[in-house]
Amino acid sequence: MTTLDINSKQHQVDVDPSTPVLWALRDALGLTGTKFGCGQALCGACTVHVNGQATRSCVTPVSAVAGQKITTIEAIGNDKVGKAVQAAWIKHDVAQCGYCQSGQIMSATALLKTNKKPANADIDAAMAGNICRCGTYVRIRAAIHDAASMLA
Repeated sequence: MTTLDINSKQHQVDVDPSTPVLWALRDALGLTGTKFGCGQALCGACTVHVNGQATRSCVTPVSAVAGQKITTIEAIGNDKVGKAVQAAWIKHDVAQCGYCQSGQIMSATALLKTNKKPANADIDAAMAGNICRCGTYVRIRAAIHDAASMLA
């Protein structure tokens, strides 16, 4: 058994310590907002926060995050930055198919927590690891700028 602090609640998971956090979230705990995309940390669909840092959960073993604070898309709106990002996503109609959007929102929120007024280059660098098959990158950038202005 491993104890994980997920969304400010302690959860016991009975998984092999090498199990990726993604599968502990989805299969053991039923938190299905975090998506499987590539399984190689290349697409960003599985992004969660570990101690506030955007982290690819598909390649992060449960053993590496025991005792650390994990935040998933299910709880990102409980925070003022996450709430602003979600509101901007809706305002700019960012999601098309929506599959990658939980990872996009998690990465955008992590960016805005460390950079209150990101330039386009900052956004591009922070979001580079998140792939959107629908190509909503222009709306994503606009939503991040809008969320930053809401938080100013």
